[in-house]
Amino acid sequence: MMKNHLAILAFLISLFPSCDEPVVDPTSSGKKKGMIGVSLLTLDNPFFKIIGDHVAVEASKSGYDALVVSADKDIAKQGNQVKDFIVKKVDAIVLSPCDPKSIVPIIQEANAAGIPVFTVDIPCQEAGVKIVTQIATDNYGGGKEAAKAMIEVLGAAGGKVGVIHFKQAQSCILRVKGFREVIDAHNAGGGSKVEIVSELEGGGAKDIGYKAAEDALQANPDLRGFFAINDPSALGARAAVEKAAKADQVVIIGFDGMPEGKQAIKEGKIYADPIQFPEQMGVQVVQAIVRHSKGETLPAEILIPTRLYRKADADKDAALK
Repeated sequence: MMKNHLAILAFLISLFPSCDEPVVDPTSSGKKKGMIGVSLLTLDNPFFKIIGDHVAVEASKSGYDALVVSADKDIAKQGNQVKDFIVKKVDAIVLSPCDPKSIVPIIQEANAAGIPVFTVDIPCQEAGVKIVTQIATDNYGGGKEAAKAMIEVLGAAGGKVGVIHFKQAQSCILRVKGFREVIDAHNAGGGSKVEIVSELEGGGAKDIGYKAAEDALQANPDLRGFFAINDPSALGARAAVEKAAKADQVVIIGFDGMPEGKQAIKEGKIYADPIQFPEQMGVQVVQAIVRHSKGETLPAEILIPTRLYRKADADKDAALK
């Protein structure tokens, strides 16, 4: 009888995994489905680092490995990275193009190899390429939000403003387009005039943004505002404004919503940002790859709306100091 009880007990225990053993999904072979090659504009900018990190995590969840590399804003380097992806026979390629026009023959090589191509953040809308879908912020709408914030903060006095651009990126071209259209419509409506008096290249970087803002301030001593196309440019502009002792005169609207940008908003150094959601971009591009692999037809473009983030939002943000 005792032997029968022991046998039954042993059988019951065998039905449950021990705490020391991993629980394996019986529907999974445990093998990776393949690899995703990811070439991002730069990993020096925290925005793209977040995209890359979330692509890697979501890819792993979906059974893929992700090879995430930085193109360092160099189209030739990005071309070599794509060639390497092709040699490695990756299952999908994700790009944030360094230059939407120059990237065309590079994407065509991937197309010829039969590898599906997706873009994230920076679209490529040129003829002659096949892109499954483009995951991006609604940059045009975000630029409009930035203009509304500028009109709001300048108030009845209006004034001269400068734009710190990054013309290499299609996303930034869309932001400035949206910004200009709302400013033009405001001026045409008879409101307090907001005059865009300069548009300088900021390289999407803090140091170049600083120099652009410094030049704009020297050319326009009565400047009242800057629209900078990302947070590094906005922080560079803020440094130039402080050096010129014009912090009380010049307001800054950024774009992105990176931690440093949000902290600057909380401290009153930047007025507002249309914020992006790079974590969503990273997740959604992998989900798009999975959907495509199952034969699903995807829209040509999947846009993620921005949200205007002001000091009131920063004051409630538990992630800030």
